[in-house]
Amino acid sequence: MESKIQKTRKSTPNAENFDGVTAEKIKFPLYVFPETMKTVDVLYKSDNCSSRTEFMEKAIRFYCGYLLQNKPELVDYLAPQLATLTEGIVKGTEQRLSRALFKVAVELGAVTHMLAAVHDIDDNTMIRLRAMCTDEVKRINGIINFEKAVRYQRSY
Repeated sequence: MESKIQKTRKSTPNAENFDGVTAEKIKFPLYVFPETMKTVDVLYKSDNCSSRTEFMEKAIRFYCGYLLQNKPELVDYLAPQLATLTEGIVKGTEQRLSRALFKVAVELGAVTHMLAAVHDIDDNTMIRLRAMCTDEVKRINGIINFEKAVRYQRSY
C-alpha cells in the first residue's frame, strides 16, 4: 500500500505564530458539498478573510472551541484568544483616551490663556491657587464639580 505524504507550507507573513515559531500549514484533501462551498464563497470576505482557507481555518478553530467548552482543554484554546481580545480592547481604549485627553488639553490651554489675558493675578496668589487646587483634586479624587467651585468662590 502506498503511503501518503502530507505537504507543508510556511505560513504567510501575516499568519499566526505559535510560541514564537512560524507555523507550517498542512495541505490535505477536503471534500465539501457544493452548497457549503457557495456559503463559504459568500461569507469569507465579509469576515475579513483573505481566502477561503483562512475562513475555514477560523471556522475549524471556532468549532473546536465549541466542542472543548466545559473541558479542561478549553484553557489551552481560550488563553490565546482571550489575550488577543483583551489586547485589542485595551489598545482601542488607550487610543480613545489619548485623543480625548489631547482635546481636553487644547481646551484647557485656551481657557487658561483667556483667563490670564483678562485677569491681573500676582505671582503669590497664583502659587497659592495652584497649591489649593492640587490639594482639592487629591481630596476629591479628580472629580471636579463646577457648582461647588462657584459656591466656594462666592464665599470669599
